[in-house]
Amino acid sequence: MSIPTEPIGSIPRPPRLIEAIAAAGNHTDPGLDPLYEDAIADTIARFEATGSPVITDGEQRKYHNFWTYCVDGLGNTAPDGFRIPFAAGHTRHMPRLTSGPFRYKVSADRFLDVAQRYAHVPVKQAVISPSALSLMYPAQGIPGYTREEFIDDLLREHETEVRACLSKGAHKVQIDFTEARLAIKLDPTGHLLNSFIDLNNLALSRFSAEERRRIGIHTCPGGDRDSTHSSDVNYAELLPSLFELRAKNFYIALAGEPDRPGVLKIIRKHMKSDQRIFVGVVAPIDPQLETAEQVCGRILQAAEYIPVEQLGTTDDCGFSPFSDDTSTSRDTAFAKIRSRVLGTQLAADRIAGR
Repeated sequence: MSIPTEPIGSIPRPPRLIEAIAAAGNHTDPGLDPLYEDAIADTIARFEATGSPVITDGEQRKYHNFWTYCVDGLGNTAPDGFRIPFAAGHTRHMPRLTSGPFRYKVSADRFLDVAQRYAHVPVKQAVISPSALSLMYPAQGIPGYTREEFIDDLLREHETEVRACLSKGAHKVQIDFTEARLAIKLDPTGHLLNSFIDLNNLALSRFSAEERRRIGIHTCPGGDRDSTHSSDVNYAELLPSLFELRAKNFYIALAGEPDRPGVLKIIRKHMKSDQRIFVGVVAPIDPQLETAEQVCGRILQAAEYIPVEQLGTTDDCGFSPFSDDTSTSRDTAFAKIRSRVLGTQLAADRIAGR
């Protein structure tokens, strides 16, 4: 019996790269290209050294963050868009769309091209959800460019990006839906979450059942500077709706939850028979390093609620998904990933009776 294990995506960038970006004042400065290339090569080498059977490029080249990488620098945006508040007191901002049409500036398959040049194992590619980018459209509307026109453009851009990653051999395409739990915090009625689910399902419906086997959904309470944006929202308000998404793989933050059995009961009740659940077994924002034995225990606990043939393991969230976050070191990130890999194998052996 094997249990698949995959990362979420981001890895803290090397301090040298962070410092160079700050000095340049521009993530896209061509002078940074050699540093980005070195960071990607080093990240992949260290990722493979953990034994992880699936890796990412650590999102080293995603300009600034995992959320707005595809729209950073667009000429028809302003910097005063949707505000993301974190429990530690700081905020992040999305760009606001000021005119149409909506187009991606960068597609994630470009990052996949580079990663595959260095990788010796399968590479997965994370992309941002349509629902997250839908927050760029202002509530007051845009003269001459309706929300309906925006949504059509958004869905086309997302589909094009996902298809490009699939066609280039991504092991999985992971749709980052970190705003799902935040939606409930912003709108406890659930209307906002339901609109997000509907929008993402419109995107997923453009892919065949076979294609959706290589598409997954990631949800977490956010992670930035050892803080979250929505960990105070009860999973019971999210998970029943989450499993209505037409994806086949779900990556669910769990290690950092205070009531893991309670969350697992909800997962068991609402998951579908054709869905694989990758449960988080290490917490990136927790400075304490998990041991392989601790990871194994969390997996064995999860196996009491989720059929082993539908179980997988992952990290709760990406490590430092905002590029200027230095709260977690690269050494810590890879040590935690190594514990996930070893703990997953240990749990698989124990379940098999070896």
